[in-house]
Amino acid sequence: MPVPVTLDGHSLTIADVVAVARHGAPVAIAAAARKGIEASRRVVEEAVTRGDTIYGVNTGFGKLAHVRIPPDRIRALQLNLIRSHASGVGEPLSVDAVRAMMLLRANVLVRGTSGVRPALPELIVAMLNRGLHPRVPSQGSVGASGDLAPLAHLALAMVGEGEDGQALRDRGLEPIALEAKEGLAFVNGTQAQTGLAALLVHDAWVLWRTAHGAAAMSLEAVRGTPEPFDVRVHDARPHPHQRRSAELLRELLADSEIRESHRENDPRVQDAYSLRCTPQVLGAVGEALAFAERLVSVELNAATDNPLVFGRDVLSGGNFHGQPIALVLDVLAIGLTTLAGLAERRLERIVNPDLSAGLPPFLAREPGVESGFMTSQITAAALVADCRVLATPASVQSVPTEGNQEDVVPMGMSAAWKAQRIVANAARIVAIELLAGAQGLEYLKPLRPGRGVARMHAAVRREVAALDGDRPLTADIERIAGGVHAGRFDPEAS
Repeated sequence: MPVPVTLDGHSLTIADVVAVARHGAPVAIAAAARKGIEASRRVVEEAVTRGDTIYGVNTGFGKLAHVRIPPDRIRALQLNLIRSHASGVGEPLSVDAVRAMMLLRANVLVRGTSGVRPALPELIVAMLNRGLHPRVPSQGSVGASGDLAPLAHLALAMVGEGEDGQALRDRGLEPIALEAKEGLAFVNGTQAQTGLAALLVHDAWVLWRTAHGAAAMSLEAVRGTPEPFDVRVHDARPHPHQRRSAELLRELLADSEIRESHRENDPRVQDAYSLRCTPQVLGAVGEALAFAERLVSVELNAATDNPLVFGRDVLSGGNFHGQPIALVLDVLAIGLTTLAGLAERRLERIVNPDLSAGLPPFLAREPGVESGFMTSQITAAALVADCRVLATPASVQSVPTEGNQEDVVPMGMSAAWKAQRIVANAARIVAIELLAGAQGLEYLKPLRPGRGVARMHAAVRREVAALDGDRPLTADIERIAGGVHAGRFDPEAS
C-alpha cells in the first residue's frame, strides 16, 4: 500500500503527485491546516455581511467585474460560473492527469488563502480516495485565469451536475452547494497544467537516465571509447548535470571486455559527436529538467486563485497566470526533443554499415534477404521530426480572450499537450535504440560489455528476444517503450 499523502498547502512534492495520481496513495488533510481554512472563510463571510465590494464574491467576472451582484444572487453567481465555464472539448484527460489536478486543487485550497469552507477540499480528497475522477476534456484552457475549463468540469461533478454528478452520489458522497467566492476560488488556478507538468517532469527524469543506458549500449555495440567521459574532462567544465551524465556513463561502462578488445589496435582517433558528446548534450538536457523541476515544485504549493485572503485583507492579483508552467513545459519539450534527436543519431551509427565498425548492415542476420532494423530507424526519424515540430513554444502564442481583459495568455495546456506527445515519442526512440544496441551486442559475444550495460541488455532480453530473422517490430518497440515509461530500464533503478 502506498504511503499516505497529507496535504497542508506547503509541502506537496512531485513524488507525492505521482504516488496519488498513478499508484492510488490515500490522501488526508493535515489537522492543523483546518484552522487556517476556517479563519480565511470567516474573513470572506464577514466581508459579505458588511456589503464590501469584492471581485468575484459579489461582482461579475472578468469584463463583467463592474456588475454588482445582490446578496440573494451570490449562490447563483457561483453556480453559474461553474456551469458556463464547463465548456471544454476534445478527448478527456487521462485518469492520472485528472487525479493530479484534483490533488493539487485540494492542496491549494487548504493553504488558508482561498476563503473557502473546509468542505471543498474535503470532498476532493474523498473523491480521490474512492477512485472517483470526472471526465475532463483536454482542450479549452489558455491558462490565463488558470485552467478555467478543466477545473470547472471537476467542480461540475462536485455540485452534482453533468455526466459525473450521479457518480458522486453512487459513491456515497453528497454534492456541495457553493457559497460566496467558492466557485471562483475553485476554477482560478493552474492545477491542470501543473498536474500534467509534475507527471511529465517525473517521466522526463526517468527517460533522461534511461537514455544514458541506451547511449552506453550503443557505444559498446559500435566499439567506441569511454575516454571522453573521464572525470577530469568534465571537472574542467563543471556543469552539474554534465558531470552527473559522465559519471553515469562511466558506471554503465565499467569493466567492459569489449573496450579492452580494441584498446590497442583501433585506428579511430575519436568517436562522432553523438557518442563522444553525450554528457555535454544530455547534461544540458538535465539542466533544463532541473529548471522545470524547480518551478513545478514551487507551483505545487502556490496560491493561484483570486482574490486571496491574507489576515483580514482580501487582495486581487494575478497568481492564476500560468506563464511559469507554460514556459517550463516548453523548455521540457525542447530538452526532450534534443534527447530524442541524439538517440536517433546513435541509432543510425549502429544500423548503418558505413558507420557501425563491422556490425552487419541494419543488424540483419542475412542482409539483403532480411532488412533487420532498417525501417525501425526510419520510424525513429519520423518521430524526431514530429518532436521538432512540436517543440515550437506555445508559451509565446498568446491569443487575447474574455473581451481583451485577458490580453496576455500563456497557453499552458497547449504546452502540456505538446510535451506529453514529445515524451511519448522520445520514449519510443530510446526504445528503438535499446533494441538495436542489444542486437548489436549479440554480434560481439562472447565479449562482455560493461557491468551496467550488461544489466541493461539483460533487462531488454527479459522482454524481447533477439532478432534471429525479420519479424514485425511494432510490438517489440511498444513493449520496450512501455518499459521505458515504467522505469524498468532506468539504470538507477536496476
